[in-house]
Parts: sequence; structure tokens; C-alpha cells
Amino acid sequence: MSFTDTRIAQLRQAMRRLGLDACIVPSADPHLSEYLPARWQGRQWLSGFTGSVATLVVTADFAGLWVDSRYWVQAETQLAGTCVQLMKIATASTPSHIDWLASNLTAGQCVGVDGHVLGLASFRALSAALSPVGVHLDIQADPLGEIWRDRPGLPDALVYEHTAPQACVTRADKLAQVRSVMQAKGADVHLLCTLDDIAWLFNLRGADVSYNPVFLAHALIGADYATLFVADGKIDESLRAVLAADGVDVAPYDQTAEALGSIALDQTLLIDPARVTCGVFHAMDPAVPRVEAINPSTLFKSRKTEAELAQVRQAMEQDGAALCEFFAWFEQAVNGGDAVPLADQQDGDGSARQAGQQDRGDASAVSAADDRDVSVTQGTAAEPVTELTIDEQITAARARRPGYVCPSFGTIAGFNANGAMPHYRATPESHAVIEGDGLLLIDSGGQYLGGTTDITRVVAVGTPSADQKVDFTLVLKGMIALSRAAFPRGTPSPMLDAIARAPIWQGGVEYGHGTGHGVGYFLNVHEGPQVISYRAAPGLHTAMEPGMITSNEPGLYRAGRWGVRIENLVANRSWLEGEFGEFLCFETLTLCPIDTRCIEVSLLREDEIAWLDDYHRTVRERLAPLVEGAALAWLQSSTQPLSAA
Repeated sequence: MSFTDTRIAQLRQAMRRLGLDACIVPSADPHLSEYLPARWQGRQWLSGFTGSVATLVVTADFAGLWVDSRYWVQAETQLAGTCVQLMKIATASTPSHIDWLASNLTAGQCVGVDGHVLGLASFRALSAALSPVGVHLDIQADPLGEIWRDRPGLPDALVYEHTAPQACVTRADKLAQVRSVMQAKGADVHLLCTLDDIAWLFNLRGADVSYNPVFLAHALIGADYATLFVADGKIDESLRAVLAADGVDVAPYDQTAEALGSIALDQTLLIDPARVTCGVFHAMDPAVPRVEAINPSTLFKSRKTEAELAQVRQAMEQDGAALCEFFAWFEQAVNGGDAVPLADQQDGDGSARQAGQQDRGDASAVSAADDRDVSVTQGTAAEPVTELTIDEQITAARARRPGYVCPSFGTIAGFNANGAMPHYRATPESHAVIEGDGLLLIDSGGQYLGGTTDITRVVAVGTPSADQKVDFTLVLKGMIALSRAAFPRGTPSPMLDAIARAPIWQGGVEYGHGTGHGVGYFLNVHEGPQVISYRAAPGLHTAMEPGMITSNEPGLYRAGRWGVRIENLVANRSWLEGEFGEFLCFETLTLCPIDTRCIEVSLLREDEIAWLDDYHRTVRERLAPLVEGAALAWLQSSTQPLSAA
């Protein structure tokens, strides 16, 4: 019996003891984070599936894992030979897990889920579906907690201050912005549970969540006070004093529920139902008046200031310089030349710089999110270059740049067939050697004190085929089309999706993921509220506003053959204002050449070639002062005008 089957059997025993007929294990923590601290990776612990998003449902005779299209191939592999059935989200034959429960349970039965990690919106959707069929929902039961004997504790990394010049708006000014919205909505108290909102509002950062520089906390904000609930020992006395000077008190993390329960009945609470769990929600007296609206900080932090955008541009230059070093090494390595692994190269002072190290006095306050060791021996002519080597070397290149903190997500390096899985992750047990002919897809990013990066490039290995070039060019046309878009301010971001997809649709192909996600400012690499995807419901909060940073990443995937995705980050900029109001356009922030060896030039129009040549001219001018030697030579070679080819 597999470890998955053993653990599912143990879960069923706990369910019987608790009187549960079904159990839901979501991919979530008490803050609804995308990347979870080890303590809340229960769905992975039970199922063995390591993807970042999925929902596990277990009954007495069924176990199913609901997974979206990004992870179908991975899930099929990791669930093979277990009792857990793959349930493919978004296929006509697969109901949602909520609909499945409503259809397969009978009146009087009970569904258990840990309310501490169940989003309030999900709780309401479950209740709406189960109540009409007489099925009870128990949010107090936690059968997983009963069987997970060696469950990790809470992370204990120190919290540190995000300071000027990278912190461009003071803590006091941000609190004043939030309080102004509270007053306008008639709220006396505001609850914050999402970690990126808390980190942004208080100009603090941490290392509790992989890839995102945030820390576990809740916050209550009143008209003349603010309380930050953080585990003991994570904020030292000097930082406490700094916070106190701005009217911020620090209280133990486990006192959040008590504080919520003590809110007076004459106090109106502002709460975001999409960004709080039902466990936290039900800790409050139901008689407390409430205003439900999006967190004001979510909107404020999505609109980067001019000073923040200036910092982001500097971070993009450092990131681009690191990529030049990486790709110069890569070209030598795959072509059999003598290549010194970047992790073994040294800084000017003779010391190799490790991933996660900062150029700040308190560098020990945060380390790389996954504490990886970037010292490698692979990558020389004597040893093969693998997908794992790519991850190691690209991280090493970034680690040498000033202001670098850690990766912004796990690097995706997929060669040929592996590139057809949008969220593929190479492992020591399963990875490809980079050799022969084909396409290598690399999706990676870094956290810098002055910004967050996310970039995807596909590069030629050997000689790409004619079909691969066609696919690459269709994706490039889509990326260029969206890059050049202009649109009225306030346009719902999902509406822009068709601009990127149109050239791809004209080729008779499609891709299953969204075209763009919001990006934080030295915060979460996936951050809303804007999202460029026609599958997302347009709403008031998806309006495109100046200063927002969004990814532009169309793709095309041939299962079992190859995948193409080209990604730049773009910022909303004011373009013109006149009779029809204000219009916005995109400023491309990412600086890295696009591999022209993969292009079928005959498919590009003259204006598309002109855009690419102009982009490459900008990349060359801004990165050339930051690189030298092989990296500079690679940059100059890779940014030659396509029109002159």
C-alpha cells in the first residue's frame, strides 16, 4: 500500500470517530496564501500531489483531487497507483467538488473542513449548495490534525523593516490612506488577514512563506490605533519601538480570535469576504455591524507610485543583467564550450554570493525562501546540462546582483515535452538533459528590495523545427499585440485577454491559463486584483488603473512535444486624455532579449518587427552598462535588429 493510501485510510478512521461522512482538505492556510508554510501543506501530505493548487475530497469509499489544467499531467503521474482519483477541473464531465458533494451525499450526512483554512467565500458557496439537500457542514472538525503526528510548527523567521529608499511611502501615510476609506465606508475597525496586505501596510517583510517575503500575522486597524498580531520572538524590541512610534502595537499571534470577539457592538467592522477565512469570521460576535468590501490596501498597493516604478525599473535592470550572465553561460554550456558555473563565479571581493543574501546590514534577517544551496558542479563541458542545472545557475546569477533577496517562485525549466506542462517542476528523480534539438522554456523570477520580477523565455537548443518556429511566432505575435494595446482607464482587465489571444486563435490553437496576473512590489509575484483572463469574471475591482504591474504571458502547448510561453511584465501608464476620457497604455518593464532564432519571420508584419527591434534596442542600451565579457557579447549578439537579418 502506498503512503498516500495509508494516510487516506487513517483519515477515514478519524472521520468515523468525528462523525464525518466527507472531508475537504483545501490548499490554504489561515491567510489564504498561494504558497503555504509547511504546517498547512496537509493536502500535499495526504495525497502526494505537490502542485500549488488542488482540493482533496475524501468519503468512506471515494477520494478525489480536483486539479486545474496546469497540473493534469503532473497529477496523473503523482496519483498513479494510489486510491486518489484525478478530477479535472473545467472539463464538461467533471463537476466542481462542491457540486459533487451536493450530488453524492444524502440528507443528514456531514461534511467536515477546517474552518481556519476555509475561505469565507468558499464556506458560503458550500453552505448554499449543501443546505438545500440537507447536508450539514462542520467547520470545527479537523481530522487531518488528529493523524498528522509530526506536523511542522509555525515558521519562526524574524520580521524586518522595508526601509527607504525602496519603501517609498511611509507606514503612517499608508495607515492614513486606509483609514480614509474606512471613514468613507462608515467603518470603525478593519480586519486584515492577507499577508501581502499586512506587509505592504506596515512596511514590513519576512520569510515565513516560500518565495513571498511576508510573515504570518493578522491586523486590526482602528481610527486611532493599529494592532499587529505576530508570534512571540519574531519582532525584536528595536522594531517594536519603531512601530510604536507610528501608533502600532504588537500582540501575540494566537490572541487574534480573542481580540475579534471583544469588538464592541457599537463598532462597525470592515472586512473583505474574499480575503478572510470563515474560522476568523466566526470568531466575531455576529451582532457586530459589518461592511463587506475589498481591503483598501489591496487596491492601494496594486497602483505603484512613480517612485516605486523607478525602483522597479532598477530591479528589472539588475534582473536583466543577471539573465545576460546566465544565458551567456548557457550558450557556452549547451554548445560544448568551457563554461564556468555561475554559482562558482565570484564577486569583486573574491567571495561567491549565495542566493537569498541581501545588500543590507541585517542580511541575516531573511534568507532565500527555500534555502537552496546554489553551489554546483554541473554545467561544465565535462558534465551534462539538465533542467536542474538551469534552476541552479539562474538563481546563482541573480544572487550576484545588488538588492536580490530570493526567488519569487520555483523556477520552471522544461525542455521539449516537459515545456508543454505550464507548471512543470524538475526534480532529482525526474528531469531532462538539455541536448539535441528543440525548445527550452524557462520561467523564473526574483525578489529584490526594489521590486518583484517574473519572466519567461523560450530558447533554441540546437535547431528548432519549422513547426516549433510557427508556434513560437504565434505566441510572440500575441505578446506584442497586448504590449501595444491602448485602452480607456477603468477597462476591466479580463477584457484585454482577447487582444493577446487573437493571433493565437487565428492559428487554430489555444492555451488554458490566463494571460496576465498582477505583480506586487517586493511582495507576492501573483497579486491582484487585476487579472487578464477571459475566464475571470469582470468586476469593479478588476479595473485597469495607472501604476498597476501585470504579466503579459500568452502561450501554446503541444502535449508530449513542446511548449512556448513568452512573458514580460508591463505597467499601466497614462497615454492620452481628451474628449473620450483618459486612455492607458503599457510600459514594458522586463529587460531580456527574445530568441530570434525561434522566429518564423515570414509570419511577422513590419510593425511587429519594428516593435521587436525597438524593444531589443532598449534592452541593449539599458543592460550594456551592467555587464561585461561574455555576457555583454551575448547581449549585443541577441539584440541585433531582426529587420537587418
